[in-house]
Amino acid sequence: MHRFVSVLKLFQNPILYNAMQSAQQPTVSQLVRADYRLADVFKKWGINYCCGGNLALEDVCRLQGLDKARLETEIQQAQQTVLLSNALQFEAWPVDFLADYIVHVHHAYIKNTAPKLEQAIESFAAGHQKKYPYLLQVHGHFKKLAATLNEHMQQEEDSLFPYVKQVSNALKRKESYGPLFVRTLHKSLPKTNGDAAQKTGVLLTALRNATARYTFFEDVCTNHQVMYRKLAEFDADLVQHQHLENNILFPKVVQLETQLLQL
Repeated sequence: MHRFVSVLKLFQNPILYNAMQSAQQPTVSQLVRADYRLADVFKKWGINYCCGGNLALEDVCRLQGLDKARLETEIQQAQQTVLLSNALQFEAWPVDFLADYIVHVHHAYIKNTAPKLEQAIESFAAGHQKKYPYLLQVHGHFKKLAATLNEHMQQEEDSLFPYVKQVSNALKRKESYGPLFVRTLHKSLPKTNGDAAQKTGVLLTALRNATARYTFFEDVCTNHQVMYRKLAEFDADLVQHQHLENNILFPKVVQLETQLLQL
């Protein structure tokens, strides 16, 4: 009977009841550790999810006067995962479509992600030099990698991919100028791509080594974990990006050039 009365009093006391409920909910820091994609959402809403993120989301919304429904909608959107079917046959795609896909998917991802990630690593490393001194090296490797990728992407979009589309169109129409066009404007695809791939590969390997392939100790702060998970995501996208170019697009273009020269 006394136990029942105690429980009844607990439910009648909103402060104690809310405290009990909050204790059963994960903190915002735990939410981000479970899914790093939530970090950008919380940052946008001004929610401290790192060292000071020890409150449940409901408590944070109440204390900061945030619209919990809108916030939860953005959380759901951030957690949506876009998957590409294994049944996609990239090898069967026309080279002009494949080039556009690379630009609008992989180039766009790098252009949107790299500057933000580089700034985040630089800012965090500068403020935690004593605790995580190796992050200065990580930042240096990523900065060089991003600069190299930007230079190569610009070259592809300005000259290489337009040339790819011109070769494709000339072959489709069996243009009489096709062979002369290839001989005059041939871009030495194997060498151009090989040089860029080699440079990118060296920098990517250096980044992987500096981060132990993006492995962190469980006791590092949440921001550290978020950065490493984003670097791992960047790495995975770059691997797919390079596969489409090195193993599918450029070999197909070399074949088209050979066919065009035989007209």
